[in-house]
Amino acid sequence: MNKVTSMCTSVLVGKKASLDGSTMIARNEDRYLPIHPKKFYMHPAVQGQKVVLKSQLNGFEAQLPENGYRYTATPDADPSQLHEGVNDESGINEKNVAVSATESTYGNEWTLAYDPLLEDGLGEDSLETMVLPYVDSAKAGVKRLGDLIAKYGSNAGNSILFSDKNDVWYMEIVTGHYWVGQRIPDDAYAVAANEVAIQQVDFDDPNNFMWADGIQEFVEKHHLNVDDQGWNFRHIFGTFNEKDRHYNTPRVWYAQKYLNPEIEQDPESGELPFICHTGHKISVEDVEFILGSHYNETQFDPLAPGESADKYRYRPISMNRTQNSHVLQIRNGVPDELSAIYWLNFGVPSFSPYVPFYSNATDTDDTYKHTSMKFNFNDAYWMYRSLSMMVESHYSQFVQSDRDYLTAIRETQRRHLETTDNKAAELSEQTLIDYLTAQNKALVADMRKQTVDFIGSLVVQGAGLSKLTFNMDKNL
Repeated sequence: MNKVTSMCTSVLVGKKASLDGSTMIARNEDRYLPIHPKKFYMHPAVQGQKVVLKSQLNGFEAQLPENGYRYTATPDADPSQLHEGVNDESGINEKNVAVSATESTYGNEWTLAYDPLLEDGLGEDSLETMVLPYVDSAKAGVKRLGDLIAKYGSNAGNSILFSDKNDVWYMEIVTGHYWVGQRIPDDAYAVAANEVAIQQVDFDDPNNFMWADGIQEFVEKHHLNVDDQGWNFRHIFGTFNEKDRHYNTPRVWYAQKYLNPEIEQDPESGELPFICHTGHKISVEDVEFILGSHYNETQFDPLAPGESADKYRYRPISMNRTQNSHVLQIRNGVPDELSAIYWLNFGVPSFSPYVPFYSNATDTDDTYKHTSMKFNFNDAYWMYRSLSMMVESHYSQFVQSDRDYLTAIRETQRRHLETTDNKAAELSEQTLIDYLTAQNKALVADMRKQTVDFIGSLVVQGAGLSKLTFNMDKNL
């Protein structure tokens, strides 16, 4: 079956669980190869368009609505060469609605036997393009996508993250037509990693759950509910096999361990909770750490010194094939025009920075919106990939310098956002949009200077690490 498979990890945070009252949805977009060039692009608003979206991947076709909002996206650098569709993947529209699509999710053979995936159904490569420009709330996003799945079916198991300033939703499409969406409580967080995550569904609570028409009847007709009591979506539609226990579940375990270190859990448990609470207020940096983690400070860390089987037992969250890592933050406590921040990382998130972009802009910097399919150090994608490769190549010697570099970068970014927020409060309408666009580009230039300087320091330091050296006695 022709489909895009993103072996990703997702984090969702409700507004009362976050440090500053923001909602956050975040995800690593992992591909099969270490290099899969991406770009960061601003789609303009449209009116009166007459466009049929055609997927070059699987033949899916659909008429797009005539009018659509402006929105950011991180599509493949050149879809015509990669032959995997557009893959807009993650973005925020001008109504401050965020979408991240998708987390590949796998249904079991019983549910797929009775509702198989559709070869030409709506897939990841077309999903954001079909939804984000046309919705003005997170819940409306779930509703629109649910209607599209009812009409066209799905070509793969996909989970999608939605947010606005009040709500965070997680939607799991597991078979050709059946799905469930759950609202993340304001005081909670959730983590998902390539397996069905949603647990008990309350069909009497439409404010916090949404579902495909007929899903209860489908389950009852085919005798799919394995539990004596309740309606557990994970148990009914999901899998729990050896791959889950080594490839998927441990990533959820580590994220929960980081945010709830007081709770002891089994990294291979199939019953790790989906909805979680912590007394620790979650910051953007916490989410970035999770997305950049590799079982840090545990026996499962593949970058730890020494050799043991445990180091390679579980798939880490951050990988060399993470192509686009993002935190989509919708802030409260600031004007709506300043609310949406897109934190974007085009390197390996263990070693490279997340760069914040105000979403209320009309353009992205040339180093982000034009990415070559071949190495070009002028492109943000290639620059941050280069940095990541260099740090990992001499990890023990470079890791502390990299931590210091990232700490300095975060300080710069926080100061930049504070200064920009204060100045922007005096502006409005197009003047404000132009200012935020310019500030985004100014920060890109600053990040580039700091990064090139740091890469230069690694070159100098690395030159002294060569094995092609020889120290002669000074008396010879």
